[in-house]
Amino acid sequence: MIAPLHLSSQLAVNVLDAQSLLAAFGVLGVGVVLFAETGLLVGFFLPGDSLLFTAGLLCTGTADHGVRLSLAPLLVAAVVGALLGSQCGYLLGRRAGGALLARSRSQRLHEGAQRAEELLERYGHARAIVLARFVPVVRTVLNPMAGALGVPLRTFTVWQVAGGLVWSVGLVLAGYALGSSIPNVDKYLLPVIALIVIVSLIPLAAEVLRSRRAAKAREARG
Repeated sequence: MIAPLHLSSQLAVNVLDAQSLLAAFGVLGVGVVLFAETGLLVGFFLPGDSLLFTAGLLCTGTADHGVRLSLAPLLVAAVVGALLGSQCGYLLGRRAGGALLARSRSQRLHEGAQRAEELLERYGHARAIVLARFVPVVRTVLNPMAGALGVPLRTFTVWQVAGGLVWSVGLVLAGYALGSSIPNVDKYLLPVIALIVIVSLIPLAAEVLRSRRAAKAREARG
């Protein structure tokens, strides 16, 4: 009976909750989730930021959630999942063009694609690829958009690796540092994760506001 019960608990995992994912799949789940979020359009809703931060915190053993992760394997899984996912997304976009996005009915995904294209146009390839790592949804769609728009493979690879390393390693180590320095940090875990989500949405909100102001300015001139 133990194996079926364990299997049923994994099948009942909440994919939107970082703690639930880590409790069910551990370090391996981090790599898989990051690959799906950055490489497959269907993964745009997955909690990449909060997953990395929470996983880093759970490496300290100070959070009382029955989950203990090892830092070195976690860093490897996070980096591999983030980098391979982005490269896969780019290659899919290069091959399939805009067909992948056209098939999706998600308004949020299409808005993310528009933001990704605006980032590439406004900041250039290098800065846009790095910045996109820190914006939910945009980090999912920018990779196939870069492939579809013909961003050179070498340029994309260099900058997605740079951005991916800073994003994945940085958030894991931030969680680890917080868990190591604050006793009973698990009491504040939900507020901290909420803050991370809010902060990660600031660049996207700023871009939306800027776009609306630019549109109003064009209408006023016209």
